[in-house]
Amino acid sequence: MAIALAVGAGACGDSDSTDKASSSASEPGSMRSVGVKEFNELIQGDSSIQLIDVRRPDEFAAGHIEGATLIDFESADFDTKIAALDKSAKYAIYCRSGNRSGQALDRMKEAGFTQVTNLDGGVIEWTAAGLDLV
Repeated sequence: MAIALAVGAGACGDSDSTDKASSSASEPGSMRSVGVKEFNELIQGDSSIQLIDVRRPDEFAAGHIEGATLIDFESADFDTKIAALDKSAKYAIYCRSGNRSGQALDRMKEAGFTQVTNLDGGVIEWTAAGLDLV
């Protein structure tokens, strides 16, 4: 039954399955989705944050947020790749619309990560806000 609940919670990329806390995104133990403005301020203001793009390689090649590392959410080795990361580090993740990164946030939380911020709306909202991809 727990598996069914976990799968159900991760099925939607909206913020209902994440903790949209009113606290600061840099607060320890923060697992949440934020809008473009706060996400941009977070990645610009904290050089220790590791930026991860969870889209497919072709999407990444077409344009990504500067400084991002690709870890394809749809690849068979996604869980293996995130398991190799430092669970105590800070991460900022995004995808095209927020769906895959919302699911990735849930998977990272299940894997023991404690400081992951998801870009709500993904690169669609990023570019709509006039921000560039490289």
